[in-house]
Formats: sequence, structure tokens, C-alpha cells
Amino acid sequence: MVRIVRATLKELEQAVTALRDGELVAFPTETVYGLGANAQNPAAVRRIFELKERPADHPVIVHLDNPKYLHRWAREVPDNAQKLAARFWPGPLTMVLPRSENVHDVVTGGQDTVAIRVPSHPMAQQLLTAFGGGIAAPSANRFGRVSPTRAEHVREEFGDSVRVVLDGGEAQIGLESTIVSFEGEQVRLLRPGFVTYSQLKEVVGDVIIGAGAGAPRVPGAKQSHYAPLTPMSIVPVDEIDKRAETLSEGGRRVAVLAMRLPLKTYTSVTWINAGRRPDSYAHDLYSNLRALDKAGCEQILVQDVPSEEKWTAIRDRLARGAAVGGAAAESDPYTETGGYSVLP
Repeated sequence: MVRIVRATLKELEQAVTALRDGELVAFPTETVYGLGANAQNPAAVRRIFELKERPADHPVIVHLDNPKYLHRWAREVPDNAQKLAARFWPGPLTMVLPRSENVHDVVTGGQDTVAIRVPSHPMAQQLLTAFGGGIAAPSANRFGRVSPTRAEHVREEFGDSVRVVLDGGEAQIGLESTIVSFEGEQVRLLRPGFVTYSQLKEVVGDVIIGAGAGAPRVPGAKQSHYAPLTPMSIVPVDEIDKRAETLSEGGRRVAVLAMRLPLKTYTSVTWINAGRRPDSYAHDLYSNLRALDKAGCEQILVQDVPSEEKWTAIRDRLARGAAVGGAAAESDPYTETGGYSVLP
């Protein structure tokens, strides 16, 4: 069970002061840890981009403590957006809406839309309420790399570069939020997450899947993203042992993320059994990839995961993490059933 920690008054005061001074603050959400700045301070938001080495055209998400403040950031809120907010906020859903005039280009990546979320983590809510404004916050890691789900992950990434790191324990979900945009009243699913396609459809009817022509750029949509430093590939379910054995011949070190224990012991293979439950697999995914990344191996092999809808967000993150070359082109490596190409 995930332990939820609340911030002390002293910690909150330090974090709020840092935000008002134009500094960066890392804080927990139910999805992953965010690297936050005052969303109305363009210079502070630019520091996020500089520290993360994030492309300037890659937008960030504005976090609010209450949906009632949505009108301050979005000039239009479609009926379906209001329905989704009523159903899923606070929670792991990000909505992309036409931005208000006061939203700066650095937040939106130069687009006419702004991504907004109301997180449910108690410490995120404490911080947002105490600060009294929007906090722009992508995940607290180097751009394109594995997202942090613990405060220690943030410190490993940035050291003393972040003035305040609020430790709220492990993130409850472990994967980034679902992202949707709107074309009139039509809802488009741009990034899968804990809130599933079926859940969205229950609220708003038909949902378009994937980015189409003219769809806004959103966080985490690069072909290569969520990637460990060690090269990673996806292996068919029944071939994981054979592949691990073959690649580890001659003493080569290989790391494996699987849904079961190995069939036998391999002397130079580091093996993590992540289990078969999608919620626990997702919760532990980034921590497991970080552990395997530190194991000193030449390659990470990931056993292919099921195609059921509950695994869609996991499949998306694994597909992007295994993409080669850090391509800048955006793509949709998932479908309605969460499919991707398994590497041969």
C-alpha cells in the first residue's frame, strides 16, 4: 500500500516562498513527481526548460487546486470538458483547451492551447492552495528520460539545482496523466493514462484516439520518451528466457523486466519480476527501469505485456522507451487495444 505523506507548515512555506521568488520546486502528484514553477512567471518557467534540457516547443501542464479556476486559464471550456472535469478532477486527467490571453507562450510551447490538470495528491493540493495560483510542472527528470516516482529520483536527477523537493512518498499511480483535447465537442485522446478510453467514452460518448492533423502538441508525445539510458527492447512473451540466455553468453550483462520469474538462473542476468497486475506493474515501472538502468548491463529486455485496455498506458510508455534514436517526430505507438510492434 502506498504511504501518503502531507507537508509540514515549514515545508509549505519554503516551497511557496521559492515559487514566489521565481525558483523551482519539485512536488509529488498521484501520477509522478513534477518540477514546478509559477506559471505566471515566464522567466521561472524557462528555468524548467533549461534544467530539464526540454525543447522550447514542448508544452508544460498547468496544475490548479480547483476546477473553479479553469476560466482564468482557458478562454473556452466545452461542455464535454466540464463533464470530464466533474467526473475525473481532482485526478490523473489533463485537458488541453484554448488558452486565455494571460497564458504565456513559454507555457504552451507557442501554441494557442494550454494543458491543465487538477491533481489529487494531498501534498500537491496543499502546495497549490497555499501558493494560490497555477504551477507549471512537467515531470521532474531530464527530458525524454524515465519519470520520477519518488523524491530520491528527483535528487538523483538534479542534485541541489532544485531549491525545494517536497517528499510525499511514492506516487500512487506511477504513470503520467491521460491527456485529451477538444475539437468542438469532440474529444481526442492524445496520451493514454490511468483514465482509460472506456472511462472517457462513458462520460462523453465517442472518443477519437491519437493525434490527427492540427492536433496540439502535448507532453510525452515524442517517438522516443520515458527512456532509460541503457538500450531497451521489447521481447515476445515466450522468448524472454531464450533471449536473455543468448545475449548473456560469454558473461555479457543483461537486464530483464518480466511478468514472472526466470525459468532458470542466469549468472550475468539481472531479472525483475514485475508481476501480472497492471496497477502494480504501472506503479513500479519507472522504479524498476531505474534499478535496471543502474545494474551495469548492456541491454534491458522487457517481456511484452498484454493487449487489454488496462495495459494501454504501460504499452505506450514501453514503446516510447524502446524507440531508437530519440526521434523528434511525434507518433502514436498505441491503438484502441494498446498495440505496438514487438521487436524481433
